[in-house]
Amino acid sequence: MARIVVLGAGFAGLWAAIGAARMRDEIGAGSDIDIQVIDRNPYHNIRVRNYEVDLSEVVIPLPQLLDPVGVSHSIGEVEAIDPARREIALVTSSGEETLAYDRLVFALGSEVMRPGIPGLADHAFDVDTYAAALRLEEHLASLGRSAPSPGRSTVVVVGAGFTGIEVATEMPGRLARAGITGSRRIILVDSNPAVGATIGAHARPVIETALSSLEVEMRLGARAVSVEAAGIRLNSGEFIAAQTVIWCAGMRASPLAASFPGARDRLGRLLVDPFMRVADQPGVFAAGDVASSVVDGLHPTVMSCQFARPMGRFAGHNAVADLAGLPLLPLRIDWYVTVLDLGKWGALYTEGWDREVRTTGQAAKATKQIINRKRIYPPLTGNKADLFAAAAPTVQAPPPTYGAR
Repeated sequence: MARIVVLGAGFAGLWAAIGAARMRDEIGAGSDIDIQVIDRNPYHNIRVRNYEVDLSEVVIPLPQLLDPVGVSHSIGEVEAIDPARREIALVTSSGEETLAYDRLVFALGSEVMRPGIPGLADHAFDVDTYAAALRLEEHLASLGRSAPSPGRSTVVVVGAGFTGIEVATEMPGRLARAGITGSRRIILVDSNPAVGATIGAHARPVIETALSSLEVEMRLGARAVSVEAAGIRLNSGEFIAAQTVIWCAGMRASPLAASFPGARDRLGRLLVDPFMRVADQPGVFAAGDVASSVVDGLHPTVMSCQFARPMGRFAGHNAVADLAGLPLLPLRIDWYVTVLDLGKWGALYTEGWDREVRTTGQAAKATKQIINRKRIYPPLTGNKADLFAAAAPTVQAPPPTYGAR
């Protein structure tokens, strides 16, 4: 029996596994192809919601999603990948193991970059994973139960990109949920001279208006030089007393992408063709944040579930097609949108790679809520037909807009 191994159960890995199962079923190869998912967690994390006030619906047990479609799943930490031998070295609850594959879908995603700043590892929080988001939630709840003290009501968010802005603008609600009321400070720190530098000039005035409305302070053109339990020191010499420092300064592809020889981009992502095949690596597909693909003839994908989900569906489909000697399907996506949550102020919806503003405020917030609470979720019915329908190798239409300009 041939084996397809999917590494990672995030947005790309989950859909690669279900997409592969769908194609296997379509060609009647159920007894000929084994599909196995390896992840360090027993759940699928709706990662893009880790910044939100309520974390109660951001994880879904893998058995609920994979058992109905006949995909096996195991908890393990990937230690190494040997593409020449087609083997994966794992650490599981049983110890060290070696897993062979005939086709591999590499979908271990990305992680927040953590530079060697003194105290960062010991004292800073992040929302990169569900476990990290829970740790932050528990920390805030603990502060809410404690007596007033210096920095208790101050939160510093480092990184004014997409994640940092969402974390900062949601923080008033998170502090209120934790019982931290009254006077409080939320400070956004970034080394760039403008907030949301990667989000574009069209969006910047909207973001600045929302931050001002929510009384989020900014320290632009500033870098963290040390983090302590009592606060953070900036290169300007300023020390901000804060018991909560949240690190959101940049992402990189899984370091295990270095297992494969060949070119990678500045984020460490593997370069893949329209079929999600890794260049010069027979039998290896990659999808999601660990892969870069030019999907419209001009622009490479960005690290977002908007691209990870279809990349996964096509990678899984094509892994089975490749095994079966059938034609592969190319992925093409002709639209790009950005929907940035801005807390109680609302949201920002842009279209195109130049990020032209389409809607803002509560109209854009309605779109954001549809995305976060419905659009990016797999079917939760436990029904194979529903899961297979959602895993078809197609590209969704853009999300709806309300009150567009």
